[in-house]
Amino acid sequence: MTVWLIILCMSAATFAQRASFLLLPDHVRLPTLLRRALHYVPAAVLTAIWTPELLLQKGVLSLALGNERLLAGIVAIAVAWRFGATFATIAIGLLALHVFDRLF
Repeated sequence: MTVWLIILCMSAATFAQRASFLLLPDHVRLPTLLRRALHYVPAAVLTAIWTPELLLQKGVLSLALGNERLLAGIVAIAVAWRFGATFATIAIGLLALHVFDRLF
């Protein structure tokens, strides 16, 4: 029962946080600094998700050439920076991961 209560409370808290920006009255304006900062939230969240996947192997920091995920991530970052195409970044990053996995 305690676990379900925790899940329910956390769900309500998450919903309230996300809905707060959508349910604000029209006369309430967010500060300019906050509006500019919110623009970077998706990139920050995605970076927080994929960075540990690239840098850690079995829970240990691995910056060696044997880390195929890191190498494929570097290739994907280069493709994203150069071309800015999401599909190309994903496709070439996955291809690089498979190539590096076979090599190492």
